[in-house]
Amino acid sequence: ESKAANASNKEINIQWYIPSLAKPSNNTDTKVLLLYAYNTKPVKISNIKIFSSPSVFSGYLWIPLARIIYLREKLSNLKQQVEMLMQSSKSLSSASEPTSFFEQSEAFKIIPSKSPKMNVATVHLDEKTEEMAKRCLSEVKALLSVVPALSLPLTEIPFDVTLQSIASLEDMFDPAHGCIITEESLFNWIISLFH
Repeated sequence: ESKAANASNKEINIQWYIPSLAKPSNNTDTKVLLLYAYNTKPVKISNIKIFSSPSVFSGYLWIPLARIIYLREKLSNLKQQVEMLMQSSKSLSSASEPTSFFEQSEAFKIIPSKSPKMNVATVHLDEKTEEMAKRCLSEVKALLSVVPALSLPLTEIPFDVTLQSIASLEDMFDPAHGCIITEESLFNWIISLFH
């Protein structure tokens, strides 16, 4: 069975198509095609010829390439800022807790992992990072909203900010790759933009 034909949980699958042979007219920017598919309930497809499900949706959006590149750079900067906040909060919490020499040496051991997982703990943002996040997410909202003219800037962050959620958004806007998003609060926010 193919993984592409099964989704054990809610997920969004993002793919990009860059039309290399299509010639844009002189008065328009180069656009790329965002293809998306998502399911709101677990799905198992055994025969694609007769498959029909009310919980599977798909669509596409044409998005200017320059805006995607700009947004990805901003999301990359946001991810770095979130990583620094996490590091500083870890060093503050470890500095406040006395540890024995044995515990310290244990902390430096490297435990190999077959699939390294990114941190999914909610990050408490400082004011500067929160404003940075709101600007990035307002741009995401503007790009993905069906009616961009009605897309107002965000006044609050619409999902739990974790290193994983910011990394997923950065991956989502990488036209060279696709991604799968499964984090519940990020999933819910993104599909709300597609409607």
